[in-house]
Amino acid sequence: MKLTLSAIAAVLLMLTGCASRYVITLSNGSQVVTAGKPKLVNGYYVGKDTRGNPVEVSAGRVREVAPASMVEDEKATFKPRRH
Repeated sequence: MKLTLSAIAAVLLMLTGCASRYVITLSNGSQVVTAGKPKLVNGYYVGKDTRGNPVEVSAGRVREVAPASMVEDEKATFKPRRH
């Protein structure tokens, strides 16, 4: 019984790593969200967006590629109010 539960837990843990989202931040500040880590192929980051459509972005336009959990929203940063 414990072996079966351990095996199921291991499979679920492996599957959760495959479904991660990545954010490609472009030099102009816009962002593209991909399902899975994009690959660098011949000077282009290639992957699929969250709807499954192919995405191809020139590496020269990319400022950062990071997991969605690590990306800070520039608009959401705290700015203290001055009196």
